[in-house]
Amino acid sequence: MCTAASFSTKAHYFGRNLDLEYSYHETVTVTPRNYPFHFRKMGDKPTHYAMIGMAFVADNYPLYYDATNECGLSMAGLNFPGNAVYRPMDPGKDNVAPFEFIPWILSQCATADEAETALKKLNLVDHDFSEQLPASPLHWIVADAHRCLVVEPMADGLHIYDNPYKVLTNNPPFDFHLLNITQYLSSTREEVTSRFSAELDIPMTPFSRGMGSFGIPGDLSSASRFVKAAYTRGNSVCGDSESESISQFFHILGSVAQQKGCCRVGSKFEYTIYSSCCNTDTGVYYYTTYENSQITAVDMHKVPLDSEELVIYPLVTGQQINYQN
Repeated sequence: MCTAASFSTKAHYFGRNLDLEYSYHETVTVTPRNYPFHFRKMGDKPTHYAMIGMAFVADNYPLYYDATNECGLSMAGLNFPGNAVYRPMDPGKDNVAPFEFIPWILSQCATADEAETALKKLNLVDHDFSEQLPASPLHWIVADAHRCLVVEPMADGLHIYDNPYKVLTNNPPFDFHLLNITQYLSSTREEVTSRFSAELDIPMTPFSRGMGSFGIPGDLSSASRFVKAAYTRGNSVCGDSESESISQFFHILGSVAQQKGCCRVGSKFEYTIYSSCCNTDTGVYYYTTYENSQITAVDMHKVPLDSEELVIYPLVTGQQINYQN
């Protein structure tokens, strides 16, 4: 399970938690403008926008979990089992395999508006990357500094939503999250006063700070993480500096991070393998890993963006401790 968010201060930031019980040894991967994308049903795209993100590179192909292109458009795919439905070929549509979806959009679209136009022609086809890597059941968040969209391929067609909360988790479908979050409409960050009853002769006073947010969920379910991430993101206050902005973004993701041992999946435990935050204005991709809480950064503009070869940075996974004495 996962959580993704779009967030703006002076700059715009996009990122996610990847929550799984295993790692594919993902890497921060830069795809330059002249890397030739070979789309299974849509032909070749030899030139395109450059992009940076987290990917599992298989057979020299970047299978992106999340990415941002040089124009500032971002996408992330999140687990959507039991609801994601991929379709047969449609000769009247752009037939794109799920593993190609992020490169397909980010290679050609500069804004969320342009992405929405491209999505209207999209058919996500039932096509695996390989026998060893079958198509994952996903839905996607697409965002720039001005809009945020959710894309869900379901049995009754491709659903495209505007996302006012600018976060996404997993099941159930997005329309459920839009309804479920209204259960928390009375939650507030402000100090609270009693509205319990006008007939009481004695005052009811808060015994703790933060009681305005009483009831905001803290469990690891996707519905609860959606509410918690939306509440935290929507009430976040920080300065406009890069340091303050990325620190706050990682705190937003940290509010819904998963710790090893709290969610069993068979014989393993799901946990937050990495958290990412990309400054979509500058193309700097920041990340932390489960055992490395120090923020590491990769700047896409410090690599040759007109080349034809992927640029891959293995994750710094060991804890980095700064000794002061």
